[in-house]
Amino acid sequence: MSADFFIDSNVAVYSLGNPSLKRDVSRQLISRTPIISTQVAMETVNVLIKKFKFEKVNAFEAVLEIIEKTNMTETTPATINRAFQISIKYQLSHWDGLIVAAALQANCTTLYSEDMQHGLPIENKLTIINPFI
Repeated sequence: MSADFFIDSNVAVYSLGNPSLKRDVSRQLISRTPIISTQVAMETVNVLIKKFKFEKVNAFEAVLEIIEKTNMTETTPATINRAFQISIKYQLSHWDGLIVAAALQANCTTLYSEDMQHGLPIENKLTIINPFI
């Protein structure tokens, strides 16, 4: 994998939105071939269908385009175990713990997310950054 950073689903969703600073920042990050997980892909589909009322086929097509521009890490039982540990240690939801565990598994040093604590260091290896502030 070529990138050393991971994007959360909110960054992926913003890349598909109406013209805005958040869309521009998100597209710039995606142009640098970030790492995502299967969870990010599926959460993005869910938001597109539920919140933005995309038809399923259109949501799937949009996410497949994002997948083509990124590298994807696999979720394994070890990833889930680490997610549980991270969730407890850092007081994160189990879903956010899984995002963080996937980023660590992929040897990322930065996780771009609007939904987690900006600047939070994880395991002295990963820093959560809100790219929109």
